[in-house]
Amino acid sequence: MPASPPVNATAAALLGLLHSGPMTGGQLVAAAGERFGSFFTVTRSQVYRELPVMAEAGLLRLGKQGPRASQQYVITAAGKRAFKAWLQHGSGGDSLRSPLVLRLLHAGSLTAKQRADLVDTSREVYSARLVEARTEARGEEDPYRKAVADFTVSHARAMVKLLDTIPRD
Repeated sequence: MPASPPVNATAAALLGLLHSGPMTGGQLVAAAGERFGSFFTVTRSQVYRELPVMAEAGLLRLGKQGPRASQQYVITAAGKRAFKAWLQHGSGGDSLRSPLVLRLLHAGSLTAKQRADLVDTSREVYSARLVEARTEARGEEDPYRKAVADFTVSHARAMVKLLDTIPRD
């Protein structure tokens, strides 16, 4: 059995989604947003950059061509092996990448009104995410998905708490 080429986290996310069946790039973007958008973002440009690279590496093959020249992709046996290798050989540690936290660190460059708007808007977004995350966590039965759903609740709660600790100017 040939060795599977190593894949990055974005490619692994796409391979994981393709386990459920063929999808177009647009379908992958939508599925990524639904499945793990709260903790791992995959942009449209990342998807369309990765798909041809993964196909050239033999991890995907072209499927049916759809309307408006949309192209389905299908995971190959090599893609399944590469995904499994990625799952098994993780470092266990993650880096936090939060554009909001970065904005807050540099909020001194904004006016008082701009800072207040940033905090207020962000608080609304994370409060809504918290409500949604709690609903999803309550309905999850798979223990791994439940753990991730509970993490999403904790993360949203932590972000609301962070925003609540910022004093008003």
